[in-house]
Parts: sequence; structure tokens; C-alpha cells
Amino acid sequence: MSAVEHNASADRSDASLASDRPMPFERIVTLFGYGILAIAVALSAFQIWQGITSTISATYFRPTHLTWVLVLIFLHYPLVANRYSKLYLSGRVVDLVLCAAAVFAGYRLWIFDYNDIDHLLYGLGSADLIAGCVLLGLLMEGCRRTVGPVMVLIALLFLSYSAFGDMLPGALATKAYSLQELIQFQVYSANGVFGSALGIAATTVFIFVLFGAFLEVTGAGKFFIDLAFSIAGKYRGGPAKAAVLASAGLGSISGSAIANTVTTGSVTIPMMKKLGYTPEQSAGIEAAASTGGQIMPPIMGAGAFVMAQFTGVPYSDIMLASIAPAILYFFCTLLYVHLMACKLNLRAQSRTEAVITVMKDGAHHLIPLVLITVLLMLAYSPLLVGVAGCAAILLTAGLRKHSRIGLRKFISGMKNGALLALPISVACGAAGIIVGVVGQTGIGLQFTQFVMDFSGGYMLVALGLVSIVALVLGMGLPVTAAYIVLAVMAVPMLGDFGLPLLTAHLIVFWLSQTSNVTPPIALAAFAGAGVANANPMKSSVEAFKLAGGLFIIPIMMAYTDLLNPDVSWLGFLFAIAQTSTIIVALAIAIEGYMLRRLTLIERLVALFIVPLVLFNPFNLGIAGVAALLVLLAIQWQSRDVIKRSDNH
Repeated sequence: MSAVEHNASADRSDASLASDRPMPFERIVTLFGYGILAIAVALSAFQIWQGITSTISATYFRPTHLTWVLVLIFLHYPLVANRYSKLYLSGRVVDLVLCAAAVFAGYRLWIFDYNDIDHLLYGLGSADLIAGCVLLGLLMEGCRRTVGPVMVLIALLFLSYSAFGDMLPGALATKAYSLQELIQFQVYSANGVFGSALGIAATTVFIFVLFGAFLEVTGAGKFFIDLAFSIAGKYRGGPAKAAVLASAGLGSISGSAIANTVTTGSVTIPMMKKLGYTPEQSAGIEAAASTGGQIMPPIMGAGAFVMAQFTGVPYSDIMLASIAPAILYFFCTLLYVHLMACKLNLRAQSRTEAVITVMKDGAHHLIPLVLITVLLMLAYSPLLVGVAGCAAILLTAGLRKHSRIGLRKFISGMKNGALLALPISVACGAAGIIVGVVGQTGIGLQFTQFVMDFSGGYMLVALGLVSIVALVLGMGLPVTAAYIVLAVMAVPMLGDFGLPLLTAHLIVFWLSQTSNVTPPIALAAFAGAGVANANPMKSSVEAFKLAGGLFIIPIMMAYTDLLNPDVSWLGFLFAIAQTSTIIVALAIAIEGYMLRRLTLIERLVALFIVPLVLFNPFNLGIAGVAALLVLLAIQWQSRDVIKRSDNH
């Protein structure tokens, strides 16, 4: 998304130079545009066909998909972004050469005989070795153009560890692998680039990204925003609460916290500013809410589908386990939004559109979401569910005249779906390199031992270390790639503390989201700051505070029965109560407000409640819950004063 926005910005800033260019130049630009359109639509059509028929085996489908993606990247993300630069045409020649190299590498992989063991006994032939090296180089360049240089540097660092690990001292040392061994393992097997991460990106994730693109072109995105405003707009801080609700619905579909921030933020942020929130608060609210969309069922971003592949747990079970934590996250964000509105003494909007009116116009947009939720719950293949969802969108959009789409919008949806999937596919391919190195060298075991030793056997310290690693990785990696790397490295360590496999993966999955809202590099918050014309760093601080659930809830997953499938309903409700108590106690302690402003003693009591409920010493956690209720009762006694001062 960021690279696309950068290209668009460059185009606009240099548009004034267009008149200086001869007509043939413009024709070349137009020709590339038609080529991108044709290749992107063809890719989407190919993916749908493969999803329905499964004609091509994974061994050959994944290289075909990656080749197609790389060609499209080199055409859509040009080497020289400024199309009016003197170097643009030279850069385009380089792009075409890279496209040809991608096709060459893809062709060699397509005709390669994986059943012949000669390459294992005698090594790869020269052409196949060159094709493997070319593919790795093109994958790195594709990552650089779409994701950024950090992903490339990390992948190269891991490859260097495989090649030169014998030069490192002590426990860090590993066997050094030759170029032949590296290429065989990373390219000509299902353990590296073409491992399960790319496999999920090339199938299920692509289809659900296409699903989101079709929802956008049919007007479903606008419907979710309108519905959120009709529900929450009439309450205090309504636009901010509507932003949270809209992001809960739209964010899980868009697949990108940054894209969601820009999309819904263009509507909600100006309204929040107009109501009285500061620009930084408006950007922070939108960023925190948009990040939550990635953990909200039924579609939880690409990482959740990868999780199903890694764990062997049905996606329906992952979705069910994630419902309560996701609701708690949005409860946390809404609570901060409400407390901020009370402190600022903000009023409700005078007029909002009735819910029934919005539902009359757009209720049919809910049918595809209900359909995919039901099908996923019935344990149908996520890939087939995504295909069915795409078909349902087009059919239900045709039920109403205002949402019916023609051929132009259909093609636009096909194109947008393919382009949105490009960064995900190459990021998963590069993440596959890292996963392959971990498996080939055994560095994951060394990481586990390091964290266990450093934590002193305390799980909370270990979770803190994983959070730091997640934050560092997230500064340069997409959320899905960060999750894949963390899952390979940290999940075994969390398992050593006795956590179930799914719990460990969900903890890592949640912590992988934190880089969107955590300073110093908070990508979603920075995107929101751009929309709000706010200070990026202050916006990230606000987002970090509002998204506190990303840190609190994973800890509660580890310390309570929040994800325990064998716990009784009473135990599950108590886990909900524990988590809610910590969320509320932290929120009122930070904001200094509950039903009125807290005194210093009350804030200290609220802070003391947090460790009491978390660690539950001598089974006194229930006392923390009771203390919060007492604090609420004390404040409730002064409700008459509150009504006069805050006008609830």
C-alpha cells in the first residue's frame, strides 16, 4: 500500500511536467497500464480457476503463482517511480528484463523433475542452479519494491547464517551450507521459499483479498461505515466510537491495518477533529481501531490462515477461540475513547441516520459475510469458502440497483485484488526463506534456550522478551511475515512453559500486530497522522495507549482460562471478568477518569488492582475484581455532580 501511495504521490507532484513529454512517451505509459491491467485480471482469474478445480499440484502451482506475482510487481512498481523522469524509460527497460528473468526462472521450475533424485545425489544442473539464484534475487528485489528493505536485509542475514554459520563462535555456530545445498533446500523443495507460508498466500489469502476488493467495489465498505455511524454516532464521542465499530467490520476484510486506517480514517478522522478530539487523538483512535480489525473474526488477516496451516487446527476453531479476545480488545479501545470524550466534555452528534434506514439500503452486503462465517464454522475448506464468498458478493450486489456493478467495476475488483495481494505473496516467500533457515540450521532451538535462560523461568519475562522481538520485527516486516518468523522462533519456547499450541500461536499472532501502533515506528498511526495532519510520534503514543489490549490480552491468554477449551462456562466467565477488570483498571489509572476524575488514592488503587488480578496470589484475584466494583460504587454515589458537570 505504501509503495502504491508513494508512486501516486510522485505522479501527482510531477504531473506538471507531462506537457514537456512527447506523445510516444505517453503511449508507452498507457501501454504499460493496459499490460498491468491484463496481467492482474488474468492472475485473479487463474487463482479463482485453481481454487475451484485444484488442477495444478502445489509443487508446480506455487512457483507459477510467484512468477506471475514477480512479473506484476516489476510492472506495477517501476524501478523509477517518477514517470516523467529522464531515467523512467531506462528503468522500464530494466523492469522488462527482470520480468523476462522471472519467466525464465519460473519455466525452469515448471519443467524441473522433482521425482528424479539425481539432483540430490549429484547436484543441480547449471541452468537449474542459475534459475534458483535468479529467483532468490528477484524475490529480494520484489520485496524491496513492495515491502521495503528491512525484509530483504533480514532474509539475507538468515541466508548468510546458513552459508557462513561455521565462522561464528560457541553456541551460535552451525554447519556451513554450500550454494548448491542452499538453492536445493530453499528453491527446489517445499521447505523454503515455496513452503507453507507462500502456499497459504497463493491460495486462501489471495482469494480473501479478492473477496475484500469485491466488497469495496460493490459499496460494502461505505455501508459498514454508515452502519457504524448510525449505531454509535448519537452517543458521546460518537464519530470516534463509530470509527472503532467500522474498523471492526471493515478491518477484518481489508487485510491491512494501514489500508483500513486510510480508508475509514478519511471519513472518521475529520469528524472526530470537528467534534473536539485533537488531531493526534483522532489519528491514534483510528489506528488502534484499524489494527483491531486484523484480529476480528471471521477474517483475521493472512496470518490466521497461516496459523491454521502451522498448527493443523481447523480455521473454524481458531475463529471461535478468537471471538472473546477480539471483543475484549474493542471493549478496551471503546473504553479509552469514552473516557477521552468525558474528559474533553464532548457532546453527541445532533443528527445521525437511523439504523433501519441504513439497513434498508445495504443489509444485503451482510449476506456474503454471514455465508462465509457459516461455511467456515461448518469446516469447509477456507479456499472454497473464499471462492463462494466472491460469488456471493457479485450475486447479492445485483439484488439492488445502487450496488449492482457492471463489467468495468468487476474488472476493477479483479485488478485491485491481484495488486493488493502482491506484497503479501512476496513477504510470505521471503518469510519462507527464514523458516527454511531455522529448520536447516536449528537456530530456533538456540533462540528458545536463550529466552528461557534470560527469563529465569518466569513466563511474564519471556512474554516481555517476545513482545520486544515482535516490535523490532514489525518495524520492517508486514504483520504476516513478522508472525511467521515469531511463530517459528517463539512458539516452541512458549510451549516449554506449558502453554497449548493454539494459545502460543495466538499470543504470537497478537503480539505481531503491535508494530502498527507502537513508537518509534507505528505504521498505522503514521498513516492516520497523515490523514489527520497530526504529529506522527504523538499520534503513535495515543495509538499505543488505545491499543493496550494488544499487550494485556495475550498475557491473559497465558495466565487465565481465556483460551482453555476444557474450562467450564463459570471458569471462562471468570477469565473474562479478570481480563475486563485489568483493562478497566489500567484505563482509568492512565486517563485519571471513571465517572468523574479520580483522586490520587483512587488511581493508586486502580494500579494495584492490575497485578492482584493478573497473578492471583493466594487466590485473591477475586478481591481485585471486587475492589474495582467498590471503586465504581464510590464514584456512582457522586452521580448528581457528574450529571451537572459532564451532562451524561
